[in-house]
Amino acid sequence: MRSSLLFPRIRHVRVVRAPHVPAAPARERVNGVCVPPSDSLVEYAAYIDGKKIDALGIPDALEIVREHNAAQEKGNAFVWVGLHEPDAPEVEWLAEVFALHPLAVEDAVKAHQRPKVERYGDSLFVVLKTVAYLDHDELTATSEIIGTGEIMVFVGPDFVVTVRHGEHCPLSEVRTRLEDKPKLLNRGPTGVLHAIADHVVDKYLNVADQMQAELEDVEAMVFAEVSARDIGRIYNLKREMIEMKRSVTPLQSPLSTLAQRRMIPSEMREYFRDVVDHLARVCEQVESSNELCNSVLQAALARSNALANEDMRKISAWVAIMAVPTMIAGIYGMNFTHMPEIDFVFGYPLVIGVMVIACSFLYRGFRRNGWM
Repeated sequence: MRSSLLFPRIRHVRVVRAPHVPAAPARERVNGVCVPPSDSLVEYAAYIDGKKIDALGIPDALEIVREHNAAQEKGNAFVWVGLHEPDAPEVEWLAEVFALHPLAVEDAVKAHQRPKVERYGDSLFVVLKTVAYLDHDELTATSEIIGTGEIMVFVGPDFVVTVRHGEHCPLSEVRTRLEDKPKLLNRGPTGVLHAIADHVVDKYLNVADQMQAELEDVEAMVFAEVSARDIGRIYNLKREMIEMKRSVTPLQSPLSTLAQRRMIPSEMREYFRDVVDHLARVCEQVESSNELCNSVLQAALARSNALANEDMRKISAWVAIMAVPTMIAGIYGMNFTHMPEIDFVFGYPLVIGVMVIACSFLYRGFRRNGWM
């Protein structure tokens, strides 16, 4: 649901409020900062008791939520704003609305951050690396197998702001799943954070399984009777494995500590521990695949050297066979006046016979030793 205040070209939407929540006027300015037009805004909404409540704008949605939480003993209402590759003014405007920390805002704009969990006052800033398996018809030395991106999540007592960089791992699926199950939305902002982290880690599992399948295909190619000896393909797979390891492994420690933070409700901690268990499985699988890829690369190099040595043996064997007639022909081609067998009637067929017999013995010996 997009606001007409943020997008003037879109008609106003009908505002639906909970009966116990009084209407609040929509505002175009927050702390003197104008609402900028934004094409990076994916969706925003207010959620009260697990149900989606429309609002005229993000400030209006936040005001509705805070009024509801102030009137309730245990407020579970919150605002969820989703952005995709926003510019700096858009994130800075949201920082004014939700009182986000400047350092976290800077990280969200620049992207390319390591996975981490930071606390700023009563809010959390979480950076998750996303990975996606890129389909390809055939794996080559230049194929890009792993696509990476980032999701930054600002989590406060009554809001969730997600900033996504990259085309992979959209969150529309997560939002739809949560909206279909009000019980999940009723967990509040930490429930949304858990759903996002679980979604990202599930993507890790899928990509790790697909990379494992690719590795098994390459391993079969290396040990085939007729090997393509394409070291570039194996090295490319190794490089993509390292890229995935860089995206997945650093998240393990921050996510483990997240489940122990006081800001996470006790009833949600077991859910985060479950995500940590899944992430640990992914890290183990990526590590084992990386080690197997090292072994496959070494085996491919050894296999390539062995095949090269086999070719050299065949060449050496043929050179040795051809050396016999070359030597004999060289001796009798010196054209000296006094040479034995020069005037012998059967000298020519005798020399040819010696050449054939010697070459045959050499050929038979090389075949017996596996050189040919």
